[in-house]
Amino acid sequence: MSESSTEDAAAAASAAAAAATAATAAAGGWRRAGVAGAAIGVLAAGAAAGVAVERLTVGRGMRRKARLALDASGPYGSLRGTPGKAVADDGTELWYEVDEVDPETAGGQVGPRRRRLFGRRSPAPVTVVFSHGYCLSQDSWHFQRAALRGLVRTVYWDQRSHGRSARGLAQAGPDGAPVTIDQLGRDLKAVIDAAAPEGPLVLAGHSMGGMTMMALAAHCPELVRERVVGAVFVGTSGGRLGEVTYGLPVVGVNAVRRVLPGVLRALGSQADLVERGRRATADLFAGLIKRYSFSSKDVDPAVARFAERLIESTPIDVVAEFYPAFAEHDKSAALEVFLEVPVLVLAGERDLVTPSSHSEAIADRLPDAELVLVPDAGHLVMLEHPETVTDRLADLLARVGAVPRAANVDPYGSTAQQPGTSGG
Repeated sequence: MSESSTEDAAAAASAAAAAATAATAAAGGWRRAGVAGAAIGVLAAGAAAGVAVERLTVGRGMRRKARLALDASGPYGSLRGTPGKAVADDGTELWYEVDEVDPETAGGQVGPRRRRLFGRRSPAPVTVVFSHGYCLSQDSWHFQRAALRGLVRTVYWDQRSHGRSARGLAQAGPDGAPVTIDQLGRDLKAVIDAAAPEGPLVLAGHSMGGMTMMALAAHCPELVRERVVGAVFVGTSGGRLGEVTYGLPVVGVNAVRRVLPGVLRALGSQADLVERGRRATADLFAGLIKRYSFSSKDVDPAVARFAERLIESTPIDVVAEFYPAFAEHDKSAALEVFLEVPVLVLAGERDLVTPSSHSEAIADRLPDAELVLVPDAGHLVMLEHPETVTDRLADLLARVGAVPRAANVDPYGSTAQQPGTSGG
């Protein structure tokens, strides 16, 4: 047996032992922790056993080579723009990037586009501001960015503690304040003030990014009414996230949900140890990420690996800091601020994280909104079916006069590699 095989066999044995320990702990702690303790123990046991089997059949070196090959097979996340930094109200630096209009790409129609905006002449071009979701970064909009590059002024930013933005100062230290969706709404206002201080806006948000838009509307309704000319909500929710079952039995999910915040806090306090564990069990996490990100069985492996990289890059203590905010999120009432503008509400029909019923609830609040439910699509619908998302987004931008109706986005927004999508 080779040295690598020996190491993998040892790792498998270790994982199997961990599975047995977890199962025993779950059974022994039933009375103390109730159903929740048993549920977590069973999940841990099954996860460890799965990793053990996988490591017996696929060598560590082979898995690493496969990941490197997938990382190199696509330009996903490589697009860059003019960088800038906004400062949140607690002093946190927020990273954003701007892609300006290219007159040649826009077909020389920059002037008419401004004039068509609801029949008004605007002194500044329309700016589309993209807000990303939990455990992601601005790069999650890669395909839409490739499609719109040069056609319209766009701003992509990283939420606090994500991507290139700094860790939230309000969350620093043992007595740090918890992250709230309200705070994220104020962060978005800081980014708009820095990157698009004037001119019409189109706001687009995925998951937590859509919630951030709602918080902005609650915090600054006058800004939305005066400047926002379009809004796009992708795979997001106005509230009641505590009822989501993630495709699992209700009893087990409720039990785990009661103790998960405390578990995450404990893991966050041992971040270095946990991060080493995450790397050691990367294969397990890859399977979980794929299940909760996508629905299509034939999703591009390079895109799936790209999603893994985005999520893996979020430290466990950041995961822990943000998680409680979703249970408290309730911004359905703020949606009425968007009643007077064109709105696109889009979701994957098989989204297990923010089910499509939550998008339908948003559309019910905004009866004039376009509701698009994408078949065979999960939570990361903009990566799984980029052509569909880009097409509907481009249609809304054309309706509000942000891009020419003749603009051609067909060659872009696809999982196939395209010339000119490698950054710059």
